[in-house]
Amino acid sequence: MGEAPAFVVDHLENGHSNGVVVKPEYKNTEISVDLGDRTFLIGGNHERNNFSICVQIHDKNSDNRFSPVVLGTGPKPSKGYSAFVLKQGRILVIKKGSTPNDSIWFLEVDTSYVREQRKLLGREVVAWSKGVKGNAEKPIVISGPSGVGKGTLISMLMKEFPSTFGFSVSHTTRSPRSMERDRIHYHFADKSVMEKDIKEGKFLEFASVHGNLYGTSIESVEVVTDSGKRCILDIDVQGARSVRASSLDATFIFVCPPSMKELEDRLRARGTETEEQIQKRLRNAEAEIKEGRSSGIFGLILYNDNLEECYKKLKTILGLDGVDPVNGVEIEGIDLPTEHTVSKLEEKIIVQEAGDAQRSKVVLDLSSLNGGAPGRTRGILVDAIVL
Repeated sequence: MGEAPAFVVDHLENGHSNGVVVKPEYKNTEISVDLGDRTFLIGGNHERNNFSICVQIHDKNSDNRFSPVVLGTGPKPSKGYSAFVLKQGRILVIKKGSTPNDSIWFLEVDTSYVREQRKLLGREVVAWSKGVKGNAEKPIVISGPSGVGKGTLISMLMKEFPSTFGFSVSHTTRSPRSMERDRIHYHFADKSVMEKDIKEGKFLEFASVHGNLYGTSIESVEVVTDSGKRCILDIDVQGARSVRASSLDATFIFVCPPSMKELEDRLRARGTETEEQIQKRLRNAEAEIKEGRSSGIFGLILYNDNLEECYKKLKTILGLDGVDPVNGVEIEGIDLPTEHTVSKLEEKIIVQEAGDAQRSKVVLDLSSLNGGAPGRTRGILVDAIVL
């Protein structure tokens, strides 16, 4: 079974402290959490894994210890951890001595997302999700054929509500052009790194174009949401299908032209494409419209026969018609005492400052969690108490 864990955190009952004393001198800090006939070992060797803490599973029946497929972006190593088994197939992991935006994590071991990935991959799967306080508006996926006017509709939204909506920054493996800046126009990535991240489930959608990869990472969408804005994804039908199959809870809108004749007139009015390009766009548009209407991907379909009327309907769908939008609140980290003890009371986690002073206490209410791997777990309510 390998080296014994540095310390053990068992499944804790209501109101009982975990009683763990973290010893900073441990380089191989590891905790174990019992769940049924399995023990989840969380931590591992810091020197061997500097980017994300290790996860292993010990099967009690076979006495076999193995590494599952780990999806999502996980927490960086820390000098100590506390852990609690939650009802929703999650393990709550609280880091000691971490920054506020890196202190609360959830390891999903038996959620619907994990079960689906386990079935797809044919292997044991776990998935990480960062915990954040508060809730957020759903991202918006807007699709439609070229020339339908979806770009114009998005521009109108951004102009009228500049502090309400934001775009995620896509990834690509192609080289930047002369005026392009990393993390502004694209996240320019090494192909091997992006392929690894795709394999680890960190991308909502991706495609290979002329030998280069393009895609939308889960983190790029969550960063927009964390900033207090509602993320807009302007992607094609195939990309929308991939997003629909992911764990991202989004609003899906498909924009249709009033007719193929009207779409052709709009494409010709641009004056930017050859006849061959126009015919290719029309063939692609016909296939996209058919799939957009019948695939079940899109919950809402807009017909852009009149731009102003279509925009008014879009605002109504998004709850913006006739009201001033409530701008989101930027997500702040959860600031925990550097040295602390942790206990559980029903669906609340009490983080108490350690030592003789014990001047502060943070209560985490987990009764309204939503979202999850491989994105954020939202809905944590935080009450900080100074004694």
